[in-house]
Amino acid sequence: MAIDNPCTHGAAFAPTGPLVRDVVQRSMEEFWEEVGVTFTYRASPLPEYILDLPSGPVTVLCRSMENWQRIIGLNLSFIGVDEIDTTRIQIARLAVTRFFARLRSGNRRQLGLFSTPEGFGLLYSMFVEEGNKTDRALYRGRTADNPYLPPDYLDTLLAEYPANLVKAYTEGQFVSMALASVYPDFDRNLNRSDIHTPDEADTLWIGIDFNVDRCWLAVVIRRGMELHLIREHIARDTQAIIALLQHEYASWIEHRQLVVCPDASARNRSAQDASISAIGLIKRAGIRLQYQDANPFISDRVLSLNAQILNGQGERHLKVHPNCKGMLRGLEQQSYDLATQQPTKGDGGVDDLSGQMDSLGYAVWQLAGIKPWRTGGSSFRFS
Repeated sequence: MAIDNPCTHGAAFAPTGPLVRDVVQRSMEEFWEEVGVTFTYRASPLPEYILDLPSGPVTVLCRSMENWQRIIGLNLSFIGVDEIDTTRIQIARLAVTRFFARLRSGNRRQLGLFSTPEGFGLLYSMFVEEGNKTDRALYRGRTADNPYLPPDYLDTLLAEYPANLVKAYTEGQFVSMALASVYPDFDRNLNRSDIHTPDEADTLWIGIDFNVDRCWLAVVIRRGMELHLIREHIARDTQAIIALLQHEYASWIEHRQLVVCPDASARNRSAQDASISAIGLIKRAGIRLQYQDANPFISDRVLSLNAQILNGQGERHLKVHPNCKGMLRGLEQQSYDLATQQPTKGDGGVDDLSGQMDSLGYAVWQLAGIKPWRTGGSSFRFS
């Protein structure tokens, strides 16, 4: 990047000051000496190098991510950031926004983000969830392809690390860093659906999880043995849910080919009209419902969903369209709370993974739930 941008300034970042000193500066100096690049170093007030390159001198500033707010007034041609996924995603995203604003000079402006993937952090968000943009590219480096490591290094990792960390640290894969993932076999490529628009003959199964100001809807259709999650919606409240369904899926409602599978406990909660529950409002709107007197046990709902993701015969019956970004996030990232032994619950906000997964679980349970044998089991309600 320096060779491409002579007579400019660039910057190298690491999460902390010690990492800048002990890793970034040391590695850069060793590399420059190995390939014969001469440089001048200045330590104060902050470390920087002036590289003597055939195309012209280039200054490389060395900075800590802890001080990213101080990147003001600089005109940079390139920025490299090491181990960015070890920085909290909220801070990393703010820093990247600032980095983009500073790339204002040179012939070929570039921002390079480097890291071992630490779960589903900034790299996953920018290069997988938003990865259809033409201004970015994702490259993965495998430990097995690194010729500079000791011969027994990879074998030691494989022997000492659990499977999910091996995928992250040796293959550059984005995996849940929690050892207790709720849906460990889900794969957004192997469980991918290309169906986004339902046919007139399809029956739409709408799983709904009710929350204050944020209700999740999962739209599922059945094609043969496969269940396709084709769309997801977020609505403010029950009235907004009804309006959304009537606007988006009027034909299916008219032909009785839309079935709402709600959180069963919503029949005991009042909505805007204090005299009627959320389920009562949906029923009064003429929309079909299918639910039980009580919700299934969480473990049964999770088991049913996992059986559709990948069953014992190696078959994947649950397919998810790439546009269902919230559901994909939940399927990949939701973990168990080891204290309660239940899937993690959030506060209902945008980063809460439980709401969308509950809505999908209610729909899948009605379509393909694994119903355990129990004395005095719940009865189904149809309307």
